[in-house]
Amino acid sequence: MEELTMVFARLKGLLLTELKAGQAVEDLAEAVKKSVPGSLGAGVSLIDDQGRRRSTGYTDDVVATADALQYELGQGPCLTAWAAESTVQIDDLQEDDRWPLWRQAVAGLPLRSTLSTALIHDGKSIGALKVYSPLASAFSTQDRKQLMLLASPAATLLGSAQPDTAAGTASRALREALNTRDVIHTARGILMERHGLDPEASMRRMLDEASATRTDLRTVALAVIDGTAGSSH
Repeated sequence: MEELTMVFARLKGLLLTELKAGQAVEDLAEAVKKSVPGSLGAGVSLIDDQGRRRSTGYTDDVVATADALQYELGQGPCLTAWAAESTVQIDDLQEDDRWPLWRQAVAGLPLRSTLSTALIHDGKSIGALKVYSPLASAFSTQDRKQLMLLASPAATLLGSAQPDTAAGTASRALREALNTRDVIHTARGILMERHGLDPEASMRRMLDEASATRTDLRTVALAVIDGTAGSSH
């Protein structure tokens, strides 16, 4: 906690002088990782001034990769914590089917447990704080409380650096992300019905088409719904 206190003090000073706080946010993620036992990595997700979802600070490449896949697919524990303004815990990703697309996408990463909590500033969710672990059931009730405790001052300090329009763009971006999830689920169902595919095969078909056409998954899903993609093979 002493290390976190020092990081918060540094972050506050940087924000109050309107200097770039990038390094301090990286330090915050590192301190969170150290304060939650068993963490493989930690990160802080925020909305930037263009309404784009990004990991502002993270300790390890695996965190950045896992987060990027959530944003691309429009689903995952971090996005859910952010959108629902709550804390989301996965004890074993191999047994959790709440986010099937993301679960499939991160299957090759050393991730089994996750813990994500929303960053609430002025009554609105501006992002999320999260930790990952390669071990199943890595995070205890105490770890959950600890992360929530850390999120409160972090949200206050990080929120003060957000432009006045950030809360509105955050809400719009979240709606877009959740809408993307619905679009992908609908397209997957169409492919399953049209070609007799199982969920994994229909998802793989869309991922392959996205790669072949160099477009994002949402664009391919919309094309499936419109009847212009996924009709072959």
